[in-house]
Amino acid sequence: YIFFTILVLASACTDFEDLQLDPNRATQTHPGLLLTNIEAITFNYIDIGAALASRQLAYTDGASNEQYYNWQRAGFGRYNSLRQVTKMDQEAARLNLENYRALALFFKSVHILELSKVFGDVPYSDALQAEAGKFTPEYDTQEEIYMQVLADLEEANSLLNTSNGAITGDIIYDGDITQWKKLVNSFKLRVLLSMSKKGGAIGTQIINQFKEIVDDPTTYPIFESNADNASLRFQDLVNNRYPYFNSNSLKTAYYMEASFVDLLKDLEDPRLFAFADITPQAADDELPTTDFDAYGGIDGSALLATNTNLVVAGLVSKVNPRYYNNPVNEPSNLLSYAEVEFILAEAAARNWITADAEEHYNNGIAASFEFFDVAGVSAYLLGSEVEFNSSTGIEQIITQKHINFFMNGGWEAFYNNLRTGFPTFSVNGGGVLNNQIIPKRWMYPQDELLYNEANVSAAITRQYTTDNINGEMWLLKN
Repeated sequence: YIFFTILVLASACTDFEDLQLDPNRATQTHPGLLLTNIEAITFNYIDIGAALASRQLAYTDGASNEQYYNWQRAGFGRYNSLRQVTKMDQEAARLNLENYRALALFFKSVHILELSKVFGDVPYSDALQAEAGKFTPEYDTQEEIYMQVLADLEEANSLLNTSNGAITGDIIYDGDITQWKKLVNSFKLRVLLSMSKKGGAIGTQIINQFKEIVDDPTTYPIFESNADNASLRFQDLVNNRYPYFNSNSLKTAYYMEASFVDLLKDLEDPRLFAFADITPQAADDELPTTDFDAYGGIDGSALLATNTNLVVAGLVSKVNPRYYNNPVNEPSNLLSYAEVEFILAEAAARNWITADAEEHYNNGIAASFEFFDVAGVSAYLLGSEVEFNSSTGIEQIITQKHINFFMNGGWEAFYNNLRTGFPTFSVNGGGVLNNQIIPKRWMYPQDELLYNEANVSAAITRQYTTDNINGEMWLLKN
């Protein structure tokens, strides 16, 4: 009896231990099976909050924190995506699939930069090591993160090769190695330009790396047309449709922002017709959709009651109905050819490269018109307010890039404004809650203060003294 009892207890103990592992859950897989979901998450760069903060849209069903610059804390959700990328990298290493390792370097770069642009210093080299028992990672400086990303993108470009095996599970470029090399190098140009405020040895290194890519297209191919766009294309299928398809809130509570509408009117920019709907008053007056007077906006910094009254009066445009009626609408661009041309134009205007800034500027506008399926770019480029002027070149380039980011490109429009000051965002309408100041960052997540206090406190003290939304991170300092 005692012997039988011992056997039962031993068996029960073993069974309990076995229950800790799910026998139906795979512990190994092909990296291509992870890639599809990683792409679907990473390439979704459509964020309506960014449109509010970037003074392209305004909200009327309440006081939006993004619109009135009253945000406080953000989250570390992107580390969930980084976990998946890390697993893909591990599986690629196990199977010796170097092309997937290159993609992992790219995706790691995208996600860690997005985190760093939100907060400043964040955990990276010490992060994602819970399996090794490390639950309180130290914070890398933003400078260290950017230097590591530049090195990783260089490595990714060198690893990408047709001899390193096929890429499967790819919903962006269908496994085309050349396209991925173009994206990696074009993205690196964006990263380098985002550091334009840095001088000294770092500034020289940035310029040299930028020039190296531009001067050697064989080693470093970059985007050459809209066919190269890093786009997530939507499908009229469940969970694959445009993010704001059938959004009643977008249809009833979001309106065009006045300074953005006025900018497009001043430039006589026909992209306005693709972005917005005519006002109810213009519809009553039977104005055509190609009449600039048929469009109006509300001031993103004005009091909510002021804006609501203008909406009730029928004087404000909603977004174009395609944004909430079309299940496919337009693709989400992580990076577009138009943006790359504007990046090259700015680099030329800053004398980083030997190139014609006006030519790249014009190419960027033409690519934007093509993407939004708008005609008339030749006449538009001849407009007195559009024609390139070297004395105001950088402002013109950033302004056109800002227009191209409408309802696309995530927070890049906002980050470009922080870096350059262009275009000017309205903060004096009485509604802005951050002492009429545009924030420069978000505060760290509350969980970090609870569970990783020593490391996050060290990062805060190192950068800002106190954790506040107006702190100036390394990237924005001269």
